[in-house]
Parts: sequence; C-alpha cells; structure tokens
Amino acid sequence: MGQPEIIERGYRNSTRPGLRLEVLALADLTRRMPAEEYKRVHRLDFHHLTLVHRGEGTAMVDFVDRPCLPGTLLHVRPGQVQRLPTAPGGAPAELHATIVLFTSDFPPRLPASTRVIDDPYGPALWQLDPGNRDRFRRALADLATEYAGLSDQDPEITRELLRQMLAGILLRIARLPASDGSGQAHVTPEPHRLFQHELERSFAVLRQAHDYADRLGYSLKTLNRACRSATGHTAKQLIDARVALEAKRLLAHTDLPVTAISHRLGFTEPTNFSKFFIRATGRTPGTFRDAQR
Repeated sequence: MGQPEIIERGYRNSTRPGLRLEVLALADLTRRMPAEEYKRVHRLDFHHLTLVHRGEGTAMVDFVDRPCLPGTLLHVRPGQVQRLPTAPGGAPAELHATIVLFTSDFPPRLPASTRVIDDPYGPALWQLDPGNRDRFRRALADLATEYAGLSDQDPEITRELLRQMLAGILLRIARLPASDGSGQAHVTPEPHRLFQHELERSFAVLRQAHDYADRLGYSLKTLNRACRSATGHTAKQLIDARVALEAKRLLAHTDLPVTAISHRLGFTEPTNFSKFFIRATGRTPGTFRDAQR
C-alpha cells in the first residue's frame, strides 16, 4: 500500500549510556531528527513528559490532537503512538519546552507515583494553572540542572537524587486536578485499576465485561460502578474503545490486510470486525486507512 509503518522507539540515552533518564529541550530533540522523520508517528517503550513554556503547536497522542500552549503538560506513555508538536502545515512547532524521557523502572516505586507510571489510560494532557505551572517549571529546571551536572558530581549519589526528583514530579502529577473540571485529584478505584491491566493483556481474546469481572473476582455491577467512577464509561464501553484503538493503530501504521487485523483482534469474521469498527468510529476500516495515508 506504500503506507510508512510506525517508527518503534526503544529507550536509548546516547550521551549518558546506562542512565534510564534524559532531560532535554524540544529544540535539541528537533535537531536530532530529519524533518520528515519528525512528522512521522512514533510508538515509544518509555515515558515522554513535555512541559511547554512558550509557543504553540499541536501534538497527536493515539489519534487525538492535543493543543500545546504555554503551561501545557503532556504525558505520553509506553505503547502509545504520538506525533511530536507541529505547526499548521506540518513543520516542527517552534516551542520552548522541556522534555523528560524515562523508563518505567527508573523512578522509585511509590504508591501514588506508580499509579501515574502504570496507568495506561491516565490523562495525556493538563493545562496547568499559574501556580502549578510555576511549580512544575522549577521542578523540571532543578532536574535538568542535576542531570547536566551528573559527570561533575558523585555519579551514584546524583543518580539516586535524579530518581527521587523524578518521583517528586510524578507525585505532583498524581495530585493534579482531574480533567473533568471537578477540581479533585484523579483517583482510580482498585477494581478499575485491576481491570485496566487485565484489559491491556486480554482485549484481543476477552470481549465481554462479565468475563473480566469473573477473572478479577468482582461482580459485574461492582466493576461497572468502578469504571464509571474513574472514567464515566461502563466496562464494556472501555473494552470496545481499547479494541477500536488497536484497530486504528494497525490500520494506520501497518500494511496488514483488514482480514488479518480482524483475526488478530479476535473477530471470527472480517464482516463482524467491519461492523464493529463502523459502530465505534463512524467509518469503514478502508476509509479510515485511506484518511490516515
């Protein structure tokens, strides 16, 4: 079909090999990439945090455009697909932004920060109020300073300090208000958290909500109540959304035939997959693929 496949990005710190953290400016990342590669879609196996200080652009995370403005905090998680911020017309956006790249095993595993790290459906974007914007700016500036001075200080102590400082930033993220405007920090009920992990493992083979409830040891009513509390959606709606997302990823960034994609996602007949995809997205698989091309 001539469709360029998604670029898979594994973590690699070329300047400090062995350190599972990198702090840099968006301008430095832009200089690393040819313009055409910058505009391509990437899938990461590590976390990508961006805090925008100045400028405007539009990023894409899992097929949702995300406006990047001063005070925007963007979190792309392992396994998600992203397009880096661009200006109208597709050129790299002229943003002044700090980027933190890290693997899931680098920060200490504190309960609240672990939820931020391990939640595959956590918020992707916050538009910070002035107080939080200033706090995150200072925290990232301190992290960048310690990172830059790693070779000049005791490396073991500085590495541990970087781990703890990153944990502090993740804890700040954990207490940010939810994106629903309630002003409350995002809290994930335990049944929903367990459901998320099981869904990520089993969405291609388990399609019914009661199967997940049975596997997790909850009643379907309890599972649905937890899912609605965390997301506003039922367990079945979240299952269908996860399957639809994977279908979009495969259609947009591989040359797999629709029949092969339907089988990979657990559909016994391609026609059933097409009906599901139309119901979920309003478009046929072929129409969606053509649009992404």
